[in-house]
Amino acid sequence: MIEQSRPRARARRVPRPSRYGSALAALAAAFALCVPAALLAQGPARAVPGEAVSPAPEAEAALRLREAVDAVVRIRMRALRDATSMELLGPDREGSGVLIDSSGLVLTIGYIVVEAASIEVTLSDGRTLPATLIGFDTGTGLALLRTATPPGLRPIELGDPVALEASQPVLLASAAGAAVSYVASRRTFTGYWEYILDDAIFTLPPRPDFAGASLIGRDGKLLGIGSLFVADAARPKANVPGNLFVPVSALRPVLGDLIANGRRSEGRPWLGLHTQELQGRLVVMRVTPGSPAQRAGLRRGDIITGIGGEEVGGQADLYRRLWASGKPGVRVALQVLQGNRMLDIAIESMDRFDHFRRANAL
Repeated sequence: MIEQSRPRARARRVPRPSRYGSALAALAAAFALCVPAALLAQGPARAVPGEAVSPAPEAEAALRLREAVDAVVRIRMRALRDATSMELLGPDREGSGVLIDSSGLVLTIGYIVVEAASIEVTLSDGRTLPATLIGFDTGTGLALLRTATPPGLRPIELGDPVALEASQPVLLASAAGAAVSYVASRRTFTGYWEYILDDAIFTLPPRPDFAGASLIGRDGKLLGIGSLFVADAARPKANVPGNLFVPVSALRPVLGDLIANGRRSEGRPWLGLHTQELQGRLVVMRVTPGSPAQRAGLRRGDIITGIGGEEVGGQADLYRRLWASGKPGVRVALQVLQGNRMLDIAIESMDRFDHFRRANAL
């Protein structure tokens, strides 16, 4: 995920009273459409002596959402001078994140903050705090920061996106603002940088400030973290642009490891290849500088035909068989058509986490 794209969101400061107001009202109204007709038919609640009056469902939804979006933060980062991600992501990066505990733990997407020399987090009340990268998961692309001091703001609660279905309204909240979005589809996403995300959340319409944005449900809980712009949000190969979100369910299995050790306990073998499926062939489009693949002699234009002596069936097949071959450091045998020569190339894999530069050990 790190090498996919540079975060393009540019946050702007908006007066807080109107920062999310219209979006919250619109989403609350959209959620109200999901309220059972029988409940709506009851009409407005009437005051009864000695009894509290329950607010309308849309008012309750707006209140929950207002509390949730106050946890959204802006992130600004300056990369290390020798960052391996500099070529694709640049030296200065900006995006969003969200507070997930009261101590100042911030969840975001990793490519904004990996290989950081310095990180600043701007809170919804306008304060800016320095922050440190404390955990990065190359498997999901998610990252954790911690602010230098507790922010004193209410964190968002992690939700359960398992029941999130196509056409459901959600709130997409970033440091640049918030707007109603809709779930376009749920499916597996395969990226060209040795990445598979099971049960990804695709949304539309597309937003340019997707990097690290929060996807918030009707209950005010966090459902996903923004990762990419995609051209096929509705279904594969369909020209329906939108955004891809990493579901928070992917965070739960590795959250303890990220906080305690800065990384997941069991890494995957990584080669450093960018591939694309073209006319039934798996073609190398880029080889990451300094990666195992580059050291083994692979280059742009090579065609991968097999792994371990067996024919390869595409990107997902290559990745899953690579990860099933053993732990990082395992030697991986690829069959490669390089020019007019068929080669057997042995590559000593590594954990991708160890490829990135760090100002201090996580």
